[in-house]
Amino acid sequence: MKRPIRVLIAKVGLDGHDRGAKVIASFLKNAGMEVIYTGLRQTPEMVVQAAVQEDVDVIGVSILSGAHMTVFPKIMQLLRDEGAGDILVTGGGIIPGPDMQKLRELGVGRLFPPGTETKEIIVYIREQAGQKHT
Repeated sequence: MKRPIRVLIAKVGLDGHDRGAKVIASFLKNAGMEVIYTGLRQTPEMVVQAAVQEDVDVIGVSILSGAHMTVFPKIMQLLRDEGAGDILVTGGGIIPGPDMQKLRELGVGRLFPPGTETKEIIVYIREQAGQKHT
């Protein structure tokens, strides 16, 4: 029997708004994924350490603070440094389109703006991370 997709949901920095992250975590759990929620005020180092320890397939970062151009590149670099560059990094929040493109060029997966249908996120994660489980 194959194991479920494991997703770590993270709130990085001083952004204290976690309702969206908790909603996504709940929907992912209901879709059969194992979800680890790190809680508020995590550093990129804490997120990557938890992701490696928990052997996750996906890191989902919820960010509303405007620090996305610092947070995502740092997480990507730390994952490479840990030899865990195969973990899919995705997320959502208030991220302008041009910044989304720059982050994609750095290896960040699809980023979802507020209002995205949860089914769209579930399908994306299954398509991307599910490939490791077939």
